[in-house]
Amino acid sequence: MIELLKVIPAFAATALLLAVVPGQGVAMVLRQSLVGGRRSAFYSVMGNSTGLLIWGALSSVGLSAIFAKSHFAFSVLKYAGVIFLVGLAIQTLWQLRQEFGKFDFTSGAKTHFWPAYRLGLFTNLANVKAAVFAVAFIPQFVPKHFSLGWGIFILACVQSCVSMSWYSFLISAVDKASVFLARPTVRRSLTAISAGGILVLAIGLAFTSPR
Repeated sequence: MIELLKVIPAFAATALLLAVVPGQGVAMVLRQSLVGGRRSAFYSVMGNSTGLLIWGALSSVGLSAIFAKSHFAFSVLKYAGVIFLVGLAIQTLWQLRQEFGKFDFTSGAKTHFWPAYRLGLFTNLANVKAAVFAVAFIPQFVPKHFSLGWGIFILACVQSCVSMSWYSFLISAVDKASVFLARPTVRRSLTAISAGGILVLAIGLAFTSPR
């Protein structure tokens, strides 16, 4: 357990970088905050954090164990993920043609608890970054002499807490930054940063080795 505790700071920093990079989760939280208000945004953040726990649980009960034992299976997953992420980055860059990039907040927000929670949950479950991170990245932080399954799930809980903390801070800052975020150039900049972050994730995954 001590070995796992030693890697938590580095893992938490990595999880924070993943959360900070603008993407589906950030777009969802910003839209919920600007259109639906703070409470609905917090409901969606709770759903998003639940999605991270689900990805971690799925990874811990079997996926990562399979990939840890089979170098071929891990390689297939890794390069499929790299190709997908590069394609997603290109698609994101393509959205720079639009006035607001990928951050168009004109669509309606979910304000009641269950619809807002469900929006956050489904946004995360459909987020390829969350899936790739849970299956390919988290296992690399688990010490070799620690249970792989439990290690993945514990670190997924850490990631969920880090993500919720960051998004809570983001929600609190939205009120003061609403005029700034309304600018098309700002949203297009967020789109470009999102594409760059996805490419960094793809490069990092490409150089990941089996546990």
